[in-house]
Amino acid sequence: MIESKVDLKRYIHSDNAYLNNVQRNKKARFFMHQVHDPGYYICKYVRFLRKQEYFINTQKGNKFKAVMALYYERRKHNLGNKLGFYIGPNCFEEGLTLAHHGSIIVNPNAKIGKNCILHGDNCIGKNKTEMCPKIGNNVDIGFGAVVIGDITIADNVKIGANAVVVKSCLTEGATLIGVPAKVVKR
Repeated sequence: MIESKVDLKRYIHSDNAYLNNVQRNKKARFFMHQVHDPGYYICKYVRFLRKQEYFINTQKGNKFKAVMALYYERRKHNLGNKLGFYIGPNCFEEGLTLAHHGSIIVNPNAKIGKNCILHGDNCIGKNKTEMCPKIGNNVDIGFGAVVIGDITIADNVKIGANAVVVKSCLTEGATLIGVPAKVVKR
């Protein structure tokens, strides 16, 4: 959770690491902006998300920070509507990578660990219960994968394309595929 400017800087630096490295080059960033490269806007979205989280987590009655949290929430939602993203604040630890634009919906109550990769067209949320998934560190969620319900996913798990995960996987390093998803590799 982002609780200081140092945390904010660390999170932004580790999110979308490849794209952030490209964007540190001013010429590359200018080119990506001019050709409307989705990577440019994905990085921008994640920065708005992290800044919103910072202002939410540090406001403690400060009206300026409350206004800034709303400001970044609005900017995030405007850009998210174009990219197809809806990600609630404080869901992801540092190292979030959004590989492609397209539909990515994450329930604000979901908890996802460090270095998670979402490849696009993903849904992480709840089913009929009120509980959301808890996903470990270094989880790779393939294109079209859905993770729903009160479940837990262990660290270093790979979830295949179009998998529908409705049961917990507590085996570290497992690979889940299918509908409903089953472990195929340990």
